[in-house]
Amino acid sequence: MSDREGHAFGPAPDEALEAIGTTDDETTTCRELAAFLFRTLCDAAAVDLVLEGRTERVAVAGAAALLRPPVAGTRPAVRAVDEGHPLRSWTLRPGGAPVHGLAVALSRHGTSYGTLLAVRTGRSFSDHEAAALHFAARVAAVHIRHARRLAATESVALDLQRALVADPGRPHPNLLIAGRYLPVGSSALVGGDWFETVRLHFGRTLLVVGDVMGHGLDAAVDMNAYRSTLREVASTDLAPHRVLRQLDALVAEDAARRPATCLLVRVDPARGTAVYASAGHLPPAVFGADGAGRLLDVPVGPPLGTGLGGYESVAHPLSGEETLLLYTDGLVERRGEDIDTSLARLTALRVPGGGTVADAADAVVAGLDAQHAEDDVAVLAARIRSRLPHP
Repeated sequence: MSDREGHAFGPAPDEALEAIGTTDDETTTCRELAAFLFRTLCDAAAVDLVLEGRTERVAVAGAAALLRPPVAGTRPAVRAVDEGHPLRSWTLRPGGAPVHGLAVALSRHGTSYGTLLAVRTGRSFSDHEAAALHFAARVAAVHIRHARRLAATESVALDLQRALVADPGRPHPNLLIAGRYLPVGSSALVGGDWFETVRLHFGRTLLVVGDVMGHGLDAAVDMNAYRSTLREVASTDLAPHRVLRQLDALVAEDAARRPATCLLVRVDPARGTAVYASAGHLPPAVFGADGAGRLLDVPVGPPLGTGLGGYESVAHPLSGEETLLLYTDGLVERRGEDIDTSLARLTALRVPGGGTVADAADAVVAGLDAQHAEDDVAVLAARIRSRLPHP
């Protein structure tokens, strides 16, 4: 006995709830809806979604040929649904065999997202089956509405993050920088990755890279708050570890603020040195003139927002032939892999010698396949300008 034959009164509501809307993707939801109805209720099902003012068929299950007559020409069934009839039925007799169909609007709270079409040969749909089909359509509409609201929120978060990361502060002319930001995917939740530069006295520049824990609009908003607060604290020209200490204390006062990791580097081109301080962040890397990379040993304190403090600074030399690389964990970490293995992959890269700092950033992003990373990626590369051009 087939599933359709075993559901004389239509599928049970809990079956629809389990089968439809297993992801946050609206196209997947439509495919699940069509497949579920084909398994339990009809010989063919299709879903038409309204996308940017046009109607597009996004899902078909079963005998697609049965769907052609009701949607050809003037499409009477679909027009009836659009005019406010939530459920419309029809019967056709191509070659003498009756084909029964139902059309249901996918709508929620007054918003129509498209139309569900279901057809079968033989007996017509009973009232119970029509009610089951209508219930399945409502379940799908709820998930479609949720998916679109989630996509709109992600779009706002991504636009905010891109705008903030794309406009870091300007370093002194004696320091060359290149930043790269790669979200994990077009439909993925956005995280709180960011980078920043702050001009200090005596030709020094503070480089910053951070990662707010969590994803979504709240993480992006917190990232902006961290960035603004850090600019204010850093402008006092404190040592990097003292900047972290003050930032940690300020953030800890706000219980709603998410913790964040952060790495600060104060670069002094005149002296050829850089001072580092870390709040739970991965270590920076330096690539030499020969393209070989190494990690720098930097004391790591707790993430910002814990109120624990305990940050330290350490100085390392930095020449004009070296490229300094700051990054968030999405660049190197891979699921199920030990972090030491991940970091070894970074230092195994060879950055082309003689290229620009932008070339170095691109080489790292390409070498670690950051386009397909499992988390958002922020990268900030810096190099001391050996000699300023004459005016």
